[in-house]
Amino acid sequence: MRKNKNKPETVDTASVTETEEIKVPKKKKKKTGLIVFLIILILAVAGAAAYYFMERQKPISTTKNYLENVQAMNFDGMKELLQSNDMSALDNADITSTAYTNFFKTINQKMSFEIKKTRFNIQNGTATVTAHIKYIDGSDIYKETITEFLKQIVSTAFAGETITEEETQQKLASLLEEKSGSVEDKYTEVDIDYPLIEANGKWKVVSLDAETVKVMSANFTNVQDEIHQSLSEIENSDSGNLDAQPTSDSTIDMSNDKFTIHYTKCRVTKDYAGNSCILVYYDYTNNGSSPSSAMVDVNLQATQNGQALEAAILAENDTAVDQFMAEVNPGQTVNVCQAFTLKDQSDVTIQAGEAFTIGGGTVTSQILKVQ
Repeated sequence: MRKNKNKPETVDTASVTETEEIKVPKKKKKKTGLIVFLIILILAVAGAAAYYFMERQKPISTTKNYLENVQAMNFDGMKELLQSNDMSALDNADITSTAYTNFFKTINQKMSFEIKKTRFNIQNGTATVTAHIKYIDGSDIYKETITEFLKQIVSTAFAGETITEEETQQKLASLLEEKSGSVEDKYTEVDIDYPLIEANGKWKVVSLDAETVKVMSANFTNVQDEIHQSLSEIENSDSGNLDAQPTSDSTIDMSNDKFTIHYTKCRVTKDYAGNSCILVYYDYTNNGSSPSSAMVDVNLQATQNGQALEAAILAENDTAVDQFMAEVNPGQTVNVCQAFTLKDQSDVTIQAGEAFTIGGGTVTSQILKVQ
């Protein structure tokens, strides 16, 4: 019988061994197990990374919260975020004084910050967050305030009036607010490293540092310290001006936004003790926007042979001497006189400048012949 070539051959499954039947299922199980393992590993790594990232953000968040409290001058909020709870770094600063609250709040609201970098140790529970801070440098405001304050105090003293310590503080606070609105803002930028530590599941800044206090106080620490320092600068500046030598044709004539002075004459007479003295006359014009006087605005000094001459008290009456202390309205001009006791008959050098100028200023000079 002929064999049918077109008939498909049948496979005798009985001839397939048991080993051959289970080979395919074993390969599938190994492949599936590997995939599951990789998925678990990826999820574990991703979870660890997410956990690390979230933990890393906590000290950053604390630092941001801390600096926001600095901006708002919220001392209680700052204290809660300090690991030490110690705010004694503010003891010598005037920012805690209620008299200056409005001024410092206005200044600190203009502060801005940006987190630059973070060093984080999850095992030790420590971190250091670096913040770049841009804040108001109040040095120009303080100089303007103290200069105006000293002028007002001099006027008050010559008028025979006295003011209490509380009134002095209120006057300073008022001038600070006034000058902060009129003086152009000047900014300073600084990077501050804030060490943080985790305690009881909460991240806190280790301590209140001096640099942050400086930021909060706009480079200003203590009103009284600034006044003493400024007076010292004025005294040193005035002493230094005595060394300047005028030329033969120089004059004390000068003008600025506060006043104009123009030399008119000089004469020699006697003081109340019978000593020779020289009287220096000049026209004073108030260029300011409020009443003032030559006594408040002008610093006139006299020397002979490099030695300073003391102010003299005249035996005679002179209305120009009185005009030196009198208040002059804006735009008004008066002729004033200042007297100096002579040491001998040598030439007198007079120098004029702006009174209570911090850090120097324009100085004019002139030589007067005594004989």
